[in-house]
Amino acid sequence: MLKKRVRFAAGLSLLCTFLAYSYGLAQLKVVTTITDLQSITKLIGGENADVFAIATGFQNPHFVDPKPSYILKLSRADVFVTVGLDLEIGWVPPLLNSARNSKIEKGGEGYVDASVNIPLLQVPTSASRGQGDIHVFGNPHYWLDPLNGKIIAKNIFEALVRVDPDHRSLYESNLKKFNATIDSKTKEWTEKMRPYAGTKIIAYHNEWPYFEQRFGLQIVDFLEPKPGIPPTPSQLLKVINEMKRDRIKIIIISPYFTTESADLVARNSGGKVVTLATSVGANDRVKTYYDLFDYNIAQLLEALK
Repeated sequence: MLKKRVRFAAGLSLLCTFLAYSYGLAQLKVVTTITDLQSITKLIGGENADVFAIATGFQNPHFVDPKPSYILKLSRADVFVTVGLDLEIGWVPPLLNSARNSKIEKGGEGYVDASVNIPLLQVPTSASRGQGDIHVFGNPHYWLDPLNGKIIAKNIFEALVRVDPDHRSLYESNLKKFNATIDSKTKEWTEKMRPYAGTKIIAYHNEWPYFEQRFGLQIVDFLEPKPGIPPTPSQLLKVINEMKRDRIKIIIISPYFTTESADLVARNSGGKVVTLATSVGANDRVKTYYDLFDYNIAQLLEALK
């Protein structure tokens, strides 16, 4: 009997230790809107952050169905990270309203607008329905410039420290490591793209200005006649003639758009369709924020060569 009690006490102690350790590893519950923010949060939060992304890496972040399971995740979250700039305006507000978690509502200590301090591009001076799907605060695809990743990481870091000041030193160390890695890899990526600076390309949708600016490309037209408006025959014919005239060979497209229109243009212009990853998880090769640029640069280099 005594031996059984000793074994039970030892087992209970071991279980408590395991549970405490497991709890420590997932101390902060973080929900992000997209996988890129999830990846950066994991890199900064390390073992203290359990991070869930609502949108998948191969899903158009403008259009996400607000499922009840997301509400449950948000109701229990310590931190919520959003792209902002009205990218998720169709689905984040109803989720936050239903979650009723004041900590992660706008103004709460766990709320993170990752766009804070980002040098925004394409901020319109006016907006109307006739211009298509215009983002009134500026183009929201800013995470596609790796140096903006450092600003995103700083915003996330500040929220983690607000909510969990006891682990500040860990977050600071991880932020420093992230910034150093981004600086080193951005230098590597830009050097690889330098021989192709100024290369004219076509894009399906206007989601690449930050990537374009960072890596010296020149997007001269889109398959969409206006942002969010599906390609029309007249627009496709215009792009075909433009590609022939200016000897443009590359059409870039995101994983969540069908390639039918892009393939048609490529066939009739002698061009090539290149599917790039707009987010972490777009395919099996893009597992982290660093992979996102490794993959996209490799795809472009292969096509350009």
